[in-house]
Amino acid sequence: MLKLKGKVAVVAGATRGAGRGIARALGEAGATVYCTGRSVPGSPGMGNRPETIHETAELVTAAGGRGIPVRVDHTVPDQVAGLFDQVGQFDILVNDIWGGDDLVEWGKRLWETRLEDGLTIIDRAIKTHIITSYHGLPLIRGGGLVVEITDGDAYFYRGHFFYDLVKTTVIRMAFGLSQELKDRNVTAVAVTPGFLRSEWMLDNFGVTEANWRDAAVNEPSFIASETPLFVGRGIAALAADPDVAAKNGRVFASWDLGTEYGVTDADGTRPHFVRWLQENQPEVVAGWKKLDDTFYSYWGDMPYGMPEA
Repeated sequence: MLKLKGKVAVVAGATRGAGRGIARALGEAGATVYCTGRSVPGSPGMGNRPETIHETAELVTAAGGRGIPVRVDHTVPDQVAGLFDQVGQFDILVNDIWGGDDLVEWGKRLWETRLEDGLTIIDRAIKTHIITSYHGLPLIRGGGLVVEITDGDAYFYRGHFFYDLVKTTVIRMAFGLSQELKDRNVTAVAVTPGFLRSEWMLDNFGVTEANWRDAAVNEPSFIASETPLFVGRGIAALAADPDVAAKNGRVFASWDLGTEYGVTDADGTRPHFVRWLQENQPEVVAGWKKLDDTFYSYWGDMPYGMPEA
């Protein structure tokens, strides 16, 4: 089952959440995974969050791969350059840096938010991806894979100006990289998890992984949530797919990757967030479709998910 044995991956933003799940899943598949981020023992990179890149690297190794923690502030180009000097040639790049959970002011419009927080979100969630790709892509081998982690696979509004801006921008970045890398036989895609049951989200709802279903009493859609490992296993399957180039430049959801590749979450289930919404909150999905249809009618055949020309 070690389909990625001998492959080298860099997961930028592997401290917690989707990044940790992706790193662990790549380890399950046998890869060597450089786990980067700012949080190390005794020096948290984000508020008082306890997770560290060292813990993530240990999970990678325990899963069957080789985890290597490297402290990197991806807003600092020299540190990113030093990371890739250490890595050398590699096969898989995952741009997962976010770091904006404590900066998004949900329910406020652009002119009501703290501008400095919004600009910091751009620095953390767009500039870091550009800096990392700039220094890493010259070293990625033919047959490699670049993954931009986003939220959502369509043009619906994500509820906050800066959040929406960065999550849609990285999808477009994946498409741009797909065009620039295609002559090197490197595939670039964007991937979104569903309702992610991250460490931060569990704390936000006041539950743990052991009793997470209790949160669905107040937030019914949480029953369709997924652990970070689920999207990670989908990405590991992408990386092991010999025909992944056919997906170049497109955006994929964890639930669709789960169905296509037959991967499951940590508990053996296969969550499908949109299917749950269609069955239980169809008005939400209808609202997304209305916004998408408006965009498509204006721009024609330029939506996310567009096959490579």
